[in-house]
Amino acid sequence: MSDPILELRKLNKSFGPVHVLHDVDFSVYPGEVTALVGDNGAGKSTLVKCIAGINSIDSGEILWEGKPVTLADPRAAAALGIEFVYQDLALADNLDITQNMFLGREISRFGFMNDGKMEAKAREALASLSVRTVSSVRQLVSSLSGGQRQTVAIAKAVLWNSRVVFLDEPTAALGVAQTRQVLDLVRRLADQGLGVVLISHNMNDVMEVADRVAALYLGRIAAEVFTKESSTTQIVELITAGRSGDVGLAPATVNESI
Repeated sequence: MSDPILELRKLNKSFGPVHVLHDVDFSVYPGEVTALVGDNGAGKSTLVKCIAGINSIDSGEILWEGKPVTLADPRAAAALGIEFVYQDLALADNLDITQNMFLGREISRFGFMNDGKMEAKAREALASLSVRTVSSVRQLVSSLSGGQRQTVAIAKAVLWNSRVVFLDEPTAALGVAQTRQVLDLVRRLADQGLGVVLISHNMNDVMEVADRVAALYLGRIAAEVFTKESSTTQIVELITAGRSGDVGLAPATVNESI
């Protein structure tokens, strides 16, 4: 097993009197898909915002390639190579694929945008992910299907030499065929050596594409299990009760969390 590229140790976060994250340990490994699962209110969004530099942490450590780092803002996370694809995708419908992929990071030459270079790089990014569902990088995003939009958002994230990519509910509201395309793309990201974090409520997607699953229960990591050694039933129990058989939080901790 390789060392984690991103690691959280004993991370705590409170908002006033509300203790949202309790001593969270979480690791992301290169070449693997780690599913981060939990019920609504479990703390997933807060955890991701701490990694993104949107929320400060109260205590604990964030390590990048084994070395402590401070993620004071989203630029610091991006500079390390951590990218996020949120559920709303943050794409501009009135712009084409190339313009979206370089939005805010445009390549310029002599003070003018270098459209040709950006278009070439956009095509390269899609080709590197074996994306064949997009006919032209000059298509307006408004003309794309849900699956194509998700593909563009993911390609945009990996365009910037990212090492870790967080995907928030990437198959939500997609049909069967589009879901298949996105899951294949998620797997290809890991196969290329990236650390992928899949945030999802869909246990079928989790069991199919993830290598390991970290289950959050009321702000605590109930357990981290390997998908091939687990089951949907076990993971659902960890999400809903914090414990499944002998795996998960100690009964006293579960009772304390309720």
